[in-house]
Amino acid sequence: MENKVRRYYQLKQKQKEIEGELTDLRNDITAHCAQQEVSDWEIGNYRVKIIQQHRKEYDHTKLYDSLPDPQLWRLFSKPDTSKIASLLKLKVIAEEQIKDAVSLKTVTLLQVDKK
Repeated sequence: MENKVRRYYQLKQKQKEIEGELTDLRNDITAHCAQQEVSDWEIGNYRVKIIQQHRKEYDHTKLYDSLPDPQLWRLFSKPDTSKIASLLKLKVIAEEQIKDAVSLKTVTLLQVDKK
């Protein structure tokens, strides 16, 4: 079992190194695309796409204050986007009720495919 624990630790360290390098490369590539003002780019055998996504983030206090029934708050311990989306879809709450508790966050995604 000690070998498994050791190997797990080694892989987690390697994962941290790889994630750090991926972050650096992602930042360099997205910065280059922003400089060149391109969102779709082919280089060698690769195709690079920059995709902008908007994600909702909820303010904990404002969301609680905007809910009509405090019992709803028990359905989630912290704002959970998927649970809130489900409550909106089921019309348990209305978008208008929580509009002040929502902000949009723009996230840049990088997609690299091999041709």
